[in-house]
Amino acid sequence: MARQIAYREALREAMVEEMRRDERVFLMGEEVAEYNGAYKVSQGMLAEFGPRRVIDTPISELGFTGIGVGAAQNGLRPIIEFMTWNFANLALDQILNTASKMLAMSGGQISCPIVFRGPSGSAGQLGAQHSTAYENIYANIPGLKVVSPSNGYDAKGLLKQSIRYEEDPVIFMESEVSYGDKSEVPEEEYYIELGKADIKKQGSDVTIVSFNKMMKVAMAAASELEKEDISAEVIDLRTVRPLDWMTILESVKKTNRLVIVEEQWPFGCVSSEITYQIQKEGFDYLDAPIRRITAADAPLHYAPNLVALALPDVPRTVKLVKDVMYLNK
Repeated sequence: MARQIAYREALREAMVEEMRRDERVFLMGEEVAEYNGAYKVSQGMLAEFGPRRVIDTPISELGFTGIGVGAAQNGLRPIIEFMTWNFANLALDQILNTASKMLAMSGGQISCPIVFRGPSGSAGQLGAQHSTAYENIYANIPGLKVVSPSNGYDAKGLLKQSIRYEEDPVIFMESEVSYGDKSEVPEEEYYIELGKADIKKQGSDVTIVSFNKMMKVAMAAASELEKEDISAEVIDLRTVRPLDWMTILESVKKTNRLVIVEEQWPFGCVSSEITYQIQKEGFDYLDAPIRRITAADAPLHYAPNLVALALPDVPRTVKLVKDVMYLNK
């Protein structure tokens, strides 16, 4: 039976269910315990599991990330929460130089089953140092898996899969502005395999690909296009690495056009990799060049009018779709 719950509740259910199932699983990060989480994702978890498994840390990302990585290599299954992925820059040495490389460096003897999670990307007027989207940066690191769900249903299934089954480090990207969004989530237990994109809307004229909160832009653009009898197929990547470009290719074989919407900076971003794979394997199916809309190639400003200009929106996405359909004069 499904019920409507908020994104933050879906994440909490995933962690609680896996912590009840496996005593090796624990949560660690800033304000996750006494304060119930900066975004109330971990609300009530300290009361149920106690301070040995829901652990408040000092403001020292490098320190507590290193503890988590060491714990994972010694048989535990930590969940490390970053108050924002912008702060995880301080812990990049542990994530890149240790967690992602240890399986290869140990000749397959030492795995690192750890989940790093928290919000990525912009969240309004927070300034440049708190507004970076990091999916493409971490997806460029071999040894890491990168998950970036757009809704509570996907978030719960993907997080449970990451905690329970993944032996590689998982980078789990959420969205601060989506924590209150509600979606239908089953009461029954379920898991979602990493590396499987999801077609959120069937269509025949153009394929729109996105992930995380930019799915709101993609879906809204598809609704606007529907009013003009343009049928857009919308694909939610859900997982950035591994990247399910085959689902995109099969869609492009049907629609013959592709538009990608993402919050990353344009140079070397996720859409660059998608574009390469689709033109390489599906060039003969394309009736127009692949187009994309990304964040501006600049730090995000504080002023709301500049934020609006910097990030993808519905009108520009609609225009881009019409461009690839040669409908704009």
